[in-house]
This record gives sequence, structure tokens and C-alpha cells, in this order.
Amino acid sequence: MWVAIVVLAVAFTAALIIEEQSGLLRAGDRAPRFSALLHDGTPVSLEDLLARGNLVLVFYPKDFTAGCTREVCVLRDRYARLRELNAGVVGISGDDSASHTRFTTRYAIPFPLIADVDASLRRAFGVLRLGGLLPLAKRVTYVIDRGGVIRGVFHHEVRMSGHADDVIAVLETLQDR
Repeated sequence: MWVAIVVLAVAFTAALIIEEQSGLLRAGDRAPRFSALLHDGTPVSLEDLLARGNLVLVFYPKDFTAGCTREVCVLRDRYARLRELNAGVVGISGDDSASHTRFTTRYAIPFPLIADVDASLRRAFGVLRLGGLLPLAKRVTYVIDRGGVIRGVFHHEVRMSGHADDVIAVLETLQDR
């Protein structure tokens, strides 16, 4: 009986690990083109964002949750360095604009957020859990160069501060281009 439970638990864990990586875009892929509204109502497109420099797209599950707040605040705390490296940052979750406005105000987030309430961006970037069966996003950060090519894909569900370190390492390599 216990052996069967352990085998099922291991199989379930392995399936979850494989699923976590499935669907994600890869380094070298072109970023999907999109247009959306920032949390303040400003229209924006991928092209608009790339015209300003490299882009860090931060997909996270939900405003005001412990892990997501930590992840976004680590990027907030490293934002000056990201800007020095000629990168803009945009956060994306399924929360609505009102929630994003409260979130950015409460935690002094210096970068804009996109309310992806229809899940179109999360779907396009392959970050929906179980192919969209669960409405929450995986915790994934993409680094996109000015040409629209993905240069880094970081997926840390537990080590949230790892996103900022990984992003900075990739952006530093792009400085020579």
C-alpha cells in the first residue's frame, strides 16, 4: 500500500515538473507581438516597449500574494540597475487594472503592469498552468532584446529573487551588442 502511494506521489511530482516547463517559449524564439493596456490605461505594444530598449516581461500569478509581492519587490529594488542596463520592465498577471493600481501604489512599484484579464498574453507566452486549465500563470520572466528575440527565460516558483539575478546576467551580455 505504502509503495503504491509513494510511486503515485513520485509520478505526480514528475508530471508537475514536466508540465511546469511545457509550453514556455525558449531563448532564441521571437517574442509574440501584442498590444495591451497598462494599468493606468495607456495603450502599449511590444514594438512600443522595444523602441525604448531591451524588455523584461515578468509573468506572475496574482497581486498581493506573498510570493508574487516578493518577486515584484525584488525587481523594484533592482530597478535602477535594470534601467542602467537599458531595460524596461513590465509585469503581467490576470488581475484587473484597479488591483494593479493598488498594488503599484502600496509597494511603490516603478514599472507598469498589464491586466491580462482575458489571458491572451499569458497564453501567447506559454505561461498558463496546465495549458490554461488553471487560470493562474507560472512565475516566468522573459528577457527580450531590442530586436524582439527572447534572450532569457527564467522560471523559479520558489527562488523568486533568482529572477532579478538571472535577468541582470543576461542584460549584461546584451550590453556588448
